[in-house]
Amino acid sequence: MSHMTEGKEHFHGSDLEKIEQHFGIPRESIVGFGANVNPLGISPQMRQKLLDQIDVITSYPDPEYTKLREHIAEYAGCRSDQVLVGNGCTELISLFIQVLRPTEALIVSPTYSEYEREVHLAGGRVRYYALQEKDGFRLDPDAFCAALKDDTGLCVICNPNNPTSTATEPDDMRRILACCRERNIFVMIDETYAEFAPDECSVSCTGLLSEYDNFVILRGVSKFFAAPGLRLGYAMTGASELYARVKERQNPWTLNSLADAAGALMFTDTDYIERTRLLISSERERIYRELLTWQNVKVYKPYANFILVRIRKEGVTSYDVFLHAIRRGLMLRDCSSFPGLEDQTFFRLCFLMPDKNTELLQCLKELLC
Repeated sequence: MSHMTEGKEHFHGSDLEKIEQHFGIPRESIVGFGANVNPLGISPQMRQKLLDQIDVITSYPDPEYTKLREHIAEYAGCRSDQVLVGNGCTELISLFIQVLRPTEALIVSPTYSEYEREVHLAGGRVRYYALQEKDGFRLDPDAFCAALKDDTGLCVICNPNNPTSTATEPDDMRRILACCRERNIFVMIDETYAEFAPDECSVSCTGLLSEYDNFVILRGVSKFFAAPGLRLGYAMTGASELYARVKERQNPWTLNSLADAAGALMFTDTDYIERTRLLISSERERIYRELLTWQNVKVYKPYANFILVRIRKEGVTSYDVFLHAIRRGLMLRDCSSFPGLEDQTFFRLCFLMPDKNTELLQCLKELLC
């Protein structure tokens, strides 16, 4: 396959159709290291039992989603009256921003682009708080608080952050929440990847829900539970008045009956949850240790199920690495489309099954070592 000279395209983890057309590689033979999805696939308990519950689609789901919210509360460690479910995290991000209508949102970057889009749709403007490579992309709570302005109405923090895989632990987040509460600023914490974090340093802020009512935690089942097609997202907040306003604005039966039934099955599959955490923990440690020994790359301590890599080899770009891997049917994420990582030296890979991870490391070694 000849090196492409036409304009470089950016491919996301779910762009398998585009990849298939562009490179002539059948999509079923592409191994997706760009999608950040649990390599174990969906919960076996859900697969087995959901088939027997197909008849739930003949009736409307409970409009309050009472049972589902109870399962989520037990799983996540909060109260069920703090849980709001929605059609994926996307709907909940949108609803909270529409209700809050911030004049300005301060978004920690580099990060996911959906927050910016929603703030603009709600008539607000976005300012980025850029994590610094020299600090290992870690968020400094004092510097962050110093960056708040009088017209900042909302802060958005992805934790662990995508694509850096760095995380802010609850003690630092507590300082940020206290500072924002004094200034009447609401904080949105996206915990899409929090369930993958190492046991010894839980990064989730669910324990702060009883202390602060100026923040919301967002999560979904797309990544940890490998079920993006279910479109099951949930928010957790102690802000009861805001909760009521968001719920009022939400369409009834936003979540279909199958997603409602599936939630009850996956959140209680403790064996699957444990196996996922063990697999990701051991592979994360192994890959991080391995990459630390490579002279031509720099890595940052990962907390999620993926790792950000910086190329330090002269003349090799993130697109070169992407091309080298895709020719083997291995798909990485070239990170040059993320604000702050445009210099084409960063790529991201998620952790799959051990044999696939080893195959990818061998492939990268050829180009980078």
